Amino acid sequence: MSDRITKALENHDKNYNCCQSVACAFCDLVGIDEETMFKAGEAFGLGMGGMHGTCGAITGAVLLAGFKNSSANLEQPNSKGATYKLSAAIVNEFLKKNGAIACCDLKGVETGKVLRSCPGCIEDAARIAEEILGLK
Repeated sequence: MSDRITKALENHDKNYNCCQSVACAFCDLVGIDEETMFKAGEAFGLGMGGMHGTCGAITGAVLLAGFKNSSANLEQPNSKGATYKLSAAIVNEFLKKNGAIACCDLKGVETGKVLRSCPGCIEDAARIAEEILGLK
């Protein structure tokens, strides 16, 4: 297990939400201070604000894609397409591994069958971020 994955799991142990756990483990590699990344990810925990939508760990990895890839060209945004491809690759890889991307499905809210724990989702999303975004 890489140091970044370990850091993401340690963040979760410190009560960071799943998004914050992943995103903050890599913030220095995308040029963002941890406090700013923590704030940016706060609303995305528990499936986007407790609504059981997209898994927060995936959201954290996708957030990293934007910071890593965006040209930040406010006058002529020109990096969206490439960033969307990275985001899609992250989500598709997670879906392939776990069979779902929604927090409620991963947690088995309706079925009673847990597909992946939060720490497992964090580990997977961090590993996928390392691989797809080249963050190590």
